[in-house]
Amino acid sequence: MAGNSFGNLFRVTTFGESHGRAIGGVLDGCPAGIALDLSLIQKDLDRRKPGQSAIVTQRKEPDEVEIYSGMFEGKTTGTPIGFAIHNTNQKSKDYGHIKDSYRPSHADYVYDKKYGFRDYRGGGRSSARETASRVVAGAIAKQFLQDVEITAYVSQVGNLKLEKSYSGLNLSAAEKNAVRCPDPEMASKMEAYIKEIKKQGDTIGGVITCVAKNVPVGWGEPAFDKLHAELGKAMLSINAVKGFEYGSGFNGVTMKGSEHNDPFNSDGSTKTNYSGGIQGGISNGMDIYFNVAFKPVATVIQGYETIDREGNMVKTQGKGRHDPCVVPRAVPIVEAMTALVLADYKLLSRTNRI
Repeated sequence: MAGNSFGNLFRVTTFGESHGRAIGGVLDGCPAGIALDLSLIQKDLDRRKPGQSAIVTQRKEPDEVEIYSGMFEGKTTGTPIGFAIHNTNQKSKDYGHIKDSYRPSHADYVYDKKYGFRDYRGGGRSSARETASRVVAGAIAKQFLQDVEITAYVSQVGNLKLEKSYSGLNLSAAEKNAVRCPDPEMASKMEAYIKEIKKQGDTIGGVITCVAKNVPVGWGEPAFDKLHAELGKAMLSINAVKGFEYGSGFNGVTMKGSEHNDPFNSDGSTKTNYSGGIQGGISNGMDIYFNVAFKPVATVIQGYETIDREGNMVKTQGKGRHDPCVVPRAVPIVEAMTALVLADYKLLSRTNRI
């Protein structure tokens, strides 16, 4: 299996399956001498872990990370940082019913066709559990980035949508509710809606908005490695993601160029920020902001018809512990992937000029 690594100079390779002994990774390229606060890494893992509220999967995992290399006396050594998170609460028997059949809209069918063999327990390598490793690497990247501030939050669940811009919200309030929406009234509505969807044995999708502040001018490359292209790749690599837009996004097509252009201030900043902090594939010093759309989780706890390995139509029932809506737990994953991209470009920026 190829494609288990992400990044150029600041590069993470992840390993492990949902129901294996452990998941983890190796982070290569992290400079030496960075003081790492392990409690901040664990904090981000706790934000992603299952069982944290009534509206997420009830799998009980402590998700405690162990660092095996690349640190000495609290600082990075410049050598590869190896880490692991042990799985402790697998219920593999919950997946026996899909051993020889395929869940609609899951990776089951394509994995079997691609490899001729698959780990059906929890989806194996295709499980979103793999993203815990990304959160560890991203938490380290955040500490390398220092002054860059990355904040993500839930801005939509189903048709319930925040209409306010991030600039009109208190983003710190997102961590005060289970949905991770910074508007308390909307968060309450979203939570009630997710609970109702869960009672129906169904799932619902949503949108996460992410904002990166204090990114210096000059990160990104002008051709194939545009900053927004790499952010898009990072977000689209996350399980269940169906869309990515930055800046004015799709709404920008309704505007005239004279309306959409960002006029300059004398200091190089801009009066508006329809560009989303990126112009010509390179950061311009303004806030970088984007939206990430997540589909409804494919596993519904309802009866459904599908096919088995022989192509026969069979009836089965969704089982196991699954999120009725993935976006509350995906917030730290979006932040982590953003941090990994920006950390990579911070290192790359050092090669641009003498």
